[in-house]
Amino acid sequence: MSSVRVALVEDNQVFRETLELLLSLRPGIEIVASVATGKEAVEACSTLRPDVVVVDYRMPGLNGAQATAALLEASPGSQVVCLTASISRDEREEIFAAGAYACVMKDDDLDEIFAAIHDAAAHASPG
Repeated sequence: MSSVRVALVEDNQVFRETLELLLSLRPGIEIVASVATGKEAVEACSTLRPDVVVVDYRMPGLNGAQATAALLEASPGSQVVCLTASISRDEREEIFAAGAYACVMKDDDLDEIFAAIHDAAAHASPG
């Protein structure tokens, strides 16, 4: 099986770089982009077409739901996994309405985050 191509979108540089390192150590994961904003993610994903985009919910500029909608428009075959420290029921509904495949918490076990990425990748169809 080929590697799952992942783009990370997280405004906290330390968290983003740590997650990038931890995921890249896992077999079957290839980090193709690591950016701080939804705008940067849309630009990167429109050309890179990752299998999965891991998106923080709370970012400057576009929030997670707005970024999700824009990402799926730019890269329709990708799947989005929202990764957040906290999310209200309304925000969760908003992220799924925007097209997210899954929503996991930043304090979840890394295996759960990894599983959400792989589950989402199984439903991706990059073009």
